[in-house]
This record gives sequence, structure tokens and C-alpha cells, in this order.
Amino acid sequence: MNSKGMFFSSAALAALLVSGALAQNTTTTTTQTGVIGQRQENQQDRIANGVASGQLTAGETSNLEKQEAKFNREKRDMREDNGGKLTAADKVKLTRQQNRMSSEIYRDKHNGAVQHYGNNEVGQRKENQQDRIAQGIKSGQLTAGETAKLEGKEAKLNHETHEMREDNGGKLTPQEKAKVNRQQNRLSKQIYNKKHNGAHQ
Repeated sequence: MNSKGMFFSSAALAALLVSGALAQNTTTTTTQTGVIGQRQENQQDRIANGVASGQLTAGETSNLEKQEAKFNREKRDMREDNGGKLTAADKVKLTRQQNRMSSEIYRDKHNGAVQHYGNNEVGQRKENQQDRIAQGIKSGQLTAGETAKLEGKEAKLNHETHEMREDNGGKLTPQEKAKVNRQQNRLSKQIYNKKHNGAHQ
């Protein structure tokens, strides 16, 4: 078994052990975070899985996370207006928004649009960076707003790379590869900085 296969096996085993331990505390966790908070976490996990699997393109992820960031701001404002708590009406409104968001995540993950990387250095770096973003979403190291910005830049780079390839019979020239590599270096640093700036989802 290769090292990547061993990693996924270890990760799967760890996930099973953690889920078993968490199953005993489901009631406590839901009470502490609230149903709305738990749904937010679940939806972020679904987005992270879509990013990692390629079911969500960078553009789709950016759009979803912009909506999530807006939802977070609205929820925070509601709490501030009511002494740190959500009213029954607030909860109903937020639940409707989460229902719409949940449906949109499902549609985007099943609409046939997938993130393509290619078997080359540029494609491999794109895939690695998407994996790092997905991990940041799942761990909470990346906020919805941070993810939206990063994925917006990733979508722009994907579009630019696609146009370069179309102009050159499906290939990138050495100069274009160098340009894309510089942009990927900048994006890589931004991913690192956003994941380590102390802001959490």
C-alpha cells in the first residue's frame, strides 16, 4: 500500500473513532452549539467535502461561502440586537435561509460541473491548494469570508489558465507556466496566512 493509501486508511480509522466518541455526546453538543450552529457546521463540512472531491468548482464554492458569510453577519447582528440571543422569529428566518443554502449546496455538488486539474505541475498545484482550502473549511481555520475570497481568486486563475490553453492549442507556453506559477505562489501564501491569522469559523 502506498503512503497516500495508508494516510487515508489512518484518517478513516481516526474519523470512525472520533465519530464513535462524539455519538455519545450528540445531545450535549447540539444543546451547546444550538441547532442553527450545528447546521452551519454540517453545511461547511459538506462544502469542504465538495471542494476536496472536485464536485464544487472554485466559482461555486466562492458563491456559497459569500452567502455563508452574509448569513454569519446577519445572525451576529440578530444576537447583538437581543442581548446575545436569537428570538423565535430570528430562528425561523435563519432556518429558512439554511434550508435554501442546503438545497443550493446539493444542486451545485450534483450539477455535473466539476473542478478539473489535469496531469501536470500546474494542475497538481491547483489540486493541492484546493485540498488545503477544504481542510481549512473543515477545521474552521478559514472563515466563510476568507474562503469566498480565496476561491474567487482560484476561479479567476482557472479562467485565465483555460484561456491561455485555448490560445495555444491546449498547452501553456513556458512563459505562461511561469506566470501561472507566480500566481499560485501568491495564492499559496494567502491560503497559509488566512489559515494562521487566528480568525475561525
